[in-house]
Amino acid sequence: MELTELLIKGANASVVVFVVSSTLGVGLSLTVRQILTPLRNARLIVLALLANFMLTPLAALALWKALQLHEPLGVGLLLCGLAAGAPFLLKLAEFARGDMAFAVGLMVLLMVLTVGYVPLVLPLLLTGTTVNAAKIAQSLIVLMLIPLATGLAVRARRADMAARVRPVVAWVSTVSMVLVVSMMTAGHVNSVLDVFGTFGILAAVIFTALCAIVGWTLGGPRTGTKGVLALGTAQRNTAAAFVVGGQNFSDPTVVVMIAVVMIVEFVMLMPLSRVLARRTQVAVAGQA
Repeated sequence: MELTELLIKGANASVVVFVVSSTLGVGLSLTVRQILTPLRNARLIVLALLANFMLTPLAALALWKALQLHEPLGVGLLLCGLAAGAPFLLKLAEFARGDMAFAVGLMVLLMVLTVGYVPLVLPLLLTGTTVNAAKIAQSLIVLMLIPLATGLAVRARRADMAARVRPVVAWVSTVSMVLVVSMMTAGHVNSVLDVFGTFGILAAVIFTALCAIVGWTLGGPRTGTKGVLALGTAQRNTAAAFVVGGQNFSDPTVVVMIAVVMIVEFVMLMPLSRVLARRTQVAVAGQA
């Protein structure tokens, strides 16, 4: 077996580990009450759903057409636009000193709805492209919802065990994310180089910025919720996008584009979370 083939197989396996460990870690960290309590703000939840499941996919489609991206790059960007509820939102919200209760409820709600939303909407947007909606739903249920439910059950019944296992799961998630990016880059080196000759990276930068602006605008009057929705809308669920892209599209450039978006988001949103933290400090000081 050639090295390239080994790297690609390793990247695909790492995607599975990354998705499962990320969602399992979320479940091990939370209780059902923590998830449900912040969802009582119906207006804010409706705005969050509008931002993540309507405006964000439209932004991805608009950039695809405006920048005339090659179809695999556009598909990868669109998959990121459709997939919401990234587990990394909780860490970003913590850095930003945002409303953590809202961050928890929002992230889980978006993650769960993504499982049903992507298989339903993707075939409608990619006319002329064969997409197996049932296969997408099955993959997301197995790799995301079942680990999430398992983590919640363990946390509810054996909180002590959950506390011991959680750091290990978090470590596995981090390592597997690094492996996904590095092995995918090495295995699809030609596709990665092709991205540098297109507007793919520019599209990822503009897309992330637009999503953050949309989330901030719709995040309500409080700085804490505005910051969380800005980060939660801009941080796409690349784990889910990897599952859909890897299992339904033969062109490796699709998953390479998803990796590009993931890297761009990390580079842009970490500094943004620090800026939001300073805004929160100023707002709190002004109220004191």
